Amino acid sequence: MLPNDPMILLSYINTKLRDNYKSLDALCDDLQADKSQIEEKLKSIDYSYDASLNRFV
Repeated sequence: MLPNDPMILLSYINTKLRDNYKSLDALCDDLQADKSQIEEKLKSIDYSYDASLNRFV
């Protein structure tokens, strides 16, 4: 289960991307998470996924 709070979600996702996954797609596939929901929630706090950095910035 992913954190509900956007700031905690940001930290959680970026840590997972840094430590365990080569892309957001790989993370979502492995965790069976909805990529669009993650992107929308983090967009609400002005963060978007940067594939070249493999993190939300």
